[in-house]
Amino acid sequence: MASYDSSELRDRSSNKHDMADEHMSVGRYLSTRIPTLKPPMAKAPNPFKLLALLNLQQWLFFLVAFLAWSWDAFDFFTVSLTVSQLSEEFDKRPSQITWGITLVLMFRSVGAIIFGIASDRYGRKWPFVVNNILFIVLELGTGFCNTYKEFLACRALFGIAMGGLYGNAAATALEDCPEAARGILSGMLQQGYAFGYLLATVFARGLVDTTPHGWRPLFWFGACPPVLIIIFRLCLPETKAYQERDAVRKANGNIASTFVAEGKVALKKHWLLFSYLVLLMAGFNFMSHGSQDLYPQMLENQFNFSHNAVTVTQVVANLGAMAGGTTIGYSSQIFGRRFSIIVVSILGGALLYPYGFVSSKKVIAAAFFEQFCVQGAWGVIPIHLMELSPGSFRTFVVGTSYQLGNLVSSASSTIESTIGERFPLPPRGETKRYQYGK
Repeated sequence: MASYDSSELRDRSSNKHDMADEHMSVGRYLSTRIPTLKPPMAKAPNPFKLLALLNLQQWLFFLVAFLAWSWDAFDFFTVSLTVSQLSEEFDKRPSQITWGITLVLMFRSVGAIIFGIASDRYGRKWPFVVNNILFIVLELGTGFCNTYKEFLACRALFGIAMGGLYGNAAATALEDCPEAARGILSGMLQQGYAFGYLLATVFARGLVDTTPHGWRPLFWFGACPPVLIIIFRLCLPETKAYQERDAVRKANGNIASTFVAEGKVALKKHWLLFSYLVLLMAGFNFMSHGSQDLYPQMLENQFNFSHNAVTVTQVVANLGAMAGGTTIGYSSQIFGRRFSIIVVSILGGALLYPYGFVSSKKVIAAAFFEQFCVQGAWGVIPIHLMELSPGSFRTFVVGTSYQLGNLVSSASSTIESTIGERFPLPPRGETKRYQYGK
């Protein structure tokens, strides 16, 4: 059996595709978009055999990236799960607290650029470690905030750290993996986001308002696991794919000038593709943040769900997300990346009504299948971005396109909460209620 251990095979096939497309007019290219959606119907590979293709080092790279991405999501959703408590603490409306979410999304693009360039220039390892050190400092800092301005400042800085991790994690997890296994591994990696959300939901129930410190213990706890993730990453070397590219740069005599030259070529040849990826990621981030970030607040405030009911609903939704991402990521090997994304996105759109307007406990079923579709589409994204990105600037292109898409969609939760406040409901005691589902 042929070896798939090097990313060069994918890079070479991508380069051939690029050379073919250089001579294709825009009109001709657009005319191929519909015909090429036809599913290739590749023979369904045995997922267990695909996973068995990985060696121990590849599994360790995947695991450390998965854990970091999961805890990245945990730290992000700590605000979504404590909007009510933060509103009371800082005497602000929920729409003002959601600026803590918006600022994270806005500043993630800054982190993606800084850490993406650093990861492609100096390696995956040390930027990854610095990222996690920043998580520790900023989660602790958020937990000790006493004013609204301090809270917003910490979340803005957290956005820079969060933005730097995604591209690095995707490259660390996937670039050394066998090509045949990348589809299913892409889906599994992306579900670190849903897994982190699930963990945040569970720990929020155990740590928020269960001590005299209110919401703060959730943030303090969030600063602890990155210490272990840093130690794990320090025990691993650089990826082989990066080492191969670094060796080529060293062979050319001047690493810095070779890196800059590669960047100029990448931008000149791939700027249109990069623009497409940013727009694609903007749509994806509107889809995910629009359906997730304010949902716990809607369940509690609009539907009068208890803390336990919110926890159960969110756990079930994230189990659906994890199942969807892994299933659709694997299925994209059979049906193609774009076809899989389009079909599952249409199904998710059809489920929006029950997801937002069923006010009884039956909404749990809608939450499961809605997030199955949302994260099912996302399950294809890591490998889709990796396959489209130029090898020498893979971390930069993957991370920056993703985070610039986040920047475009950064106001989604603030927009939803602001619109929701225009549709007040009868208050519950002194608590104002709003119809966020609209």
